[in-house]
Amino acid sequence: MPGEDPEIVFETHDITKVYHMGEVSVHALRGVDVQLFENEFVVLLGRSGSGKSTLLNILGGLDVPTSGEVIYRGRHMAEFDENELTQYRRQHVGFVFQFYNLIPSLTARENVALVTEIAKNPMKPEEALALVDLEKRLDHFPSQMSGGEQQRVAIARAIAKQPDVLLCDEPTGALDLNTGVKVLEALQSVNRELGTTTAVITHNAVISDMAHRVISLSDGQIESVSQNKTRKEASELEW
Repeated sequence: MPGEDPEIVFETHDITKVYHMGEVSVHALRGVDVQLFENEFVVLLGRSGSGKSTLLNILGGLDVPTSGEVIYRGRHMAEFDENELTQYRRQHVGFVFQFYNLIPSLTARENVALVTEIAKNPMKPEEALALVDLEKRLDHFPSQMSGGEQQRVAIARAIAKQPDVLLCDEPTGALDLNTGVKVLEALQSVNRELGTTTAVITHNAVISDMAHRVISLSDGQIESVSQNKTRKEASELEW
């Protein structure tokens, strides 16, 4: 893990999440304690339904736990008012989802500029796109790009505001091996170049080889936490 005594960015204490659907209660998280550290690349690994997306959404301020505490850089997120929560999501967290959510009528550069126009200390769209190896595709529309290129535009858009944390939900889920590796290379590059704390959730165990730490979830609980003594480059992964 980077640094000798890395600073804790996130910590959760005994968080649970229960969804009520009619008379049925679904326990998505059952007493989860987790920490994310500055500059690290973490993989949250688990099968569909294990609770990993719910955990990511709670960390990102998109959802709230039923019980327990979520602490971001020493502040209890339950104390954030609506405005602080909006600012938190807007300034401090970048999101990358399985589907790219690009605006079809805008070029790559314009899609990224949507974020840089509202951020406090943004990168230039061109810089963000260069970081994910798309400097030659600035003026292409989503329809002119492959799925992997569109996902890399989505990563550039997420990192252009220079967030503290990048939260990625199955970013390679819709992609084949070669395209997926390109996307993972982009995420690895962002983590190295910018030092952005990066959490990637996936059901693909192979991806865990490139992480500093791997947090495995099962049935809403943390099953194990392990550290990789040696990490693989994204380009070395095969699945």
